[in-house]
Amino acid sequence: MTQFLEKVLTEVYKLPPEKQDAIATVILEELEDEQLWDKVFAESQDELAQLARKVRTDIKAGRIKKMGIDGL
Repeated sequence: MTQFLEKVLTEVYKLPPEKQDAIATVILEELEDEQLWDKVFAESQDELAQLARKVRTDIKAGRIKKMGIDGL
């Protein structure tokens, strides 16, 4: 455990139980969200590679129009 996390937890321990639970809920939700994003990203690699190949093909074929952000 890092020193920073130890410091934070020391402060959390000083809080009333309901606030500790609220903080724990936020942390768990954040961890679950990170795990979900990691899973979704890992599972989408084939689709992303296929999309990248299509874009490269479209660029070579001249089907891509270069434009700036204002042109969107």
